[in-house]
Amino acid sequence: MYHPTVQRWIYHRGWDRLRDAQERAAELIISGEHDVIIASATASGKTEAALLPICSVLARQQEVGAGSGVAALYVSPLKALINDQFDRISDLAEQLDLRVHRWHGDAPAAGKSRVLRAPAGLVLITPESLEALFVRHADRVRRIFSGLRYVVVDELHSFLGTERGAQLQALLHRIELAGRRRVPRIALSATLGDFAAAADFVRPGAGHQVAVVTSSEPGGEIRLQVRGYLTPAAPTPPDQEPADRSAIADHLFRTLRASDNLVFANSRAAVEVYADMLARRAVRAAAQASFLAHHGSLSKEVREHVEERLKDPACPVTAICTSTLELGIDVGSVDSVAQIGAPPTVTGLRQRLGRSGRRPGRPAVLRVYVAEPELTAGISPTDALRPELFQCVAMITLLMSAWYEPPSAGGLHLSTLVQQILSVAAQHGGVTAARLFEMLCQDGPFRRVDRSTFVRLLRDLGRHDLVAQHTDGLLLPGDAGERLLSHYSFYASFRTSMDYRLVADGYTLGSLPVDRPILPGASLIFSGARWRVLAVDTTQRVIELTAAEAGRPPVFPGTGGEIADEVRRAMRQLYRSSEVPRYLDTAAGTLLAEGRAAFHASGHATHRIFSWGTETVLFPWRGDRIMNTLAVALATHGLEVGQDGLAITVGNCAPAELLALVKMLATGPRPDPVALASTVRNKMHEKYDRYLGAELQNVAYAARALDVPGAWACLAELAELPTSPTTARPRLS
Repeated sequence: MYHPTVQRWIYHRGWDRLRDAQERAAELIISGEHDVIIASATASGKTEAALLPICSVLARQQEVGAGSGVAALYVSPLKALINDQFDRISDLAEQLDLRVHRWHGDAPAAGKSRVLRAPAGLVLITPESLEALFVRHADRVRRIFSGLRYVVVDELHSFLGTERGAQLQALLHRIELAGRRRVPRIALSATLGDFAAAADFVRPGAGHQVAVVTSSEPGGEIRLQVRGYLTPAAPTPPDQEPADRSAIADHLFRTLRASDNLVFANSRAAVEVYADMLARRAVRAAAQASFLAHHGSLSKEVREHVEERLKDPACPVTAICTSTLELGIDVGSVDSVAQIGAPPTVTGLRQRLGRSGRRPGRPAVLRVYVAEPELTAGISPTDALRPELFQCVAMITLLMSAWYEPPSAGGLHLSTLVQQILSVAAQHGGVTAARLFEMLCQDGPFRRVDRSTFVRLLRDLGRHDLVAQHTDGLLLPGDAGERLLSHYSFYASFRTSMDYRLVADGYTLGSLPVDRPILPGASLIFSGARWRVLAVDTTQRVIELTAAEAGRPPVFPGTGGEIADEVRRAMRQLYRSSEVPRYLDTAAGTLLAEGRAAFHASGHATHRIFSWGTETVLFPWRGDRIMNTLAVALATHGLEVGQDGLAITVGNCAPAELLALVKMLATGPRPDPVALASTVRNKMHEKYDRYLGAELQNVAYAARALDVPGAWACLAELAELPTSPTTARPRLS
């Protein structure tokens, strides 16, 4: 079924067979009649499973002189991933005489001009650049996509349930409206937790028609170790490294110094801390190995330098990174992966593990480093349970059973709908409210937004002068809307900060969000090195740096992933079990035993409400969304409520009183989610939430952050438990 040139390309690459997913996808894609999801493990040839049949179709189309405009659109979440795919496909495309273009913020302008002037071939693009195309080149959209045959969405899981995903759905729908025909969509992912939800994302309202291709080939060998450490209770002197971080850095250095590796930390600040500690160890040991930082605040040049160093076999390199290297960017043959702290999600853990073991016959190697606080008489009931270790083990257990977080399907994505209303109005030079609703909601991806909600949204936008109605009834961008449209940040559906550029000796290291004043003379760790601030230009937003002996990591905004219900349930099962996973080292095994001892000594097996000092602590053993809903519901009854990972703490209520309230709530009617949301003070979370009126902020928050049915099912379970609350008694060792 492949074009003869594609067959020869496969032969010259030395392939002795196709992967099963590649075989199953070929006919579905070549027929051009199906939307297709290709779901298989990392490094299993998903990209080729999509692009080889697509290139075969485009080559045959080109031979007969059929079609005009861009023939295939490849949408990727990362610019670096686009660059990587461009390099992978360029050789085949050249043999097929097929044009391939990159289109993102850092891509050469000449290539974009060629697409605008003479659209043809395959375009690799980000959602933000696709948005910019609609806004800035609205008059050319129809001509560019008039001959579009395929759309490919890479790393599908990264879009599911997000504002960026809603934006992508809207853009793909608008492409079909411009071309006045349906275009087959091919989506790729290694970590899908709910195929039905993924299919409905690919083709909203018609997910049952999407073909799903999965791989049945066995996975490779996994070598795994979880290492445990103690965080001392006593404060660390300013001139010393914390004992737990020091011990983790020592083991990382000894283990990784002779090979190529990725070390995932859960924050940009942690990346900078460990990159600095490891680099200083390499200098002291006169080691050839390089330890380099990689995260989204570093400049493109710095990130690309790290990626190229990883591909270079001449010198061992370890990148300490955030999720920037989690997706399928080619960074050469990584020997192992390390994870510092519990991973944010099971899906993320799978992606990270998939970075190693990509060479034939080589195992995937994962080391996880977990630190828990030293047991003291005043340790909290939550910390006594060693929750980070148990979360880590629970996630590994779920990973081994091929469970991944299902996408969040409840959000209305009103923030992104605001963006799309402005974008469509700008594209068409005005549009009626009825047509907007039909395009975006009735027939488009925002189907959960009903007509009355849409009307309220338009009124809110009108009050903020984002849209204005002309005398002929057309809605146009208002003055405030025009200002948003004219700023480069409009094209992203997610919030972007006004960062300061960090410059050393004329070289841009990256950017830093500055919420607090940074003064000349301050010390900083950035890009894995230590700096002193020379000057701060607040007008140009530039911070000048020079090399220094001391430094401290900057403060970055951001939070971890949302912990799913299934993860917390798996954690509780681990506490009740006596099995000790073989992959725990001695210290991690001790932490496991301490957590189980505290679980049973405090009565967690039969109770969920505990007294601790002047506070009452509730352990629902549910995911973050249900925990948040419970906390909001309890707060509506005048309680001082806080959420501490596994537990909800209540400061002005005795255990017996809390238990009585739980029973009253469980037997009473469920509250309206929007009414419950109205009691929450800070509901602004997404980029354009500030333009929503109070009523729509409540609606959006309820859809995004509350799970009333799940929370009330949990309350019913809590109400059936033994009635005598107990006191949490951490077990010391």
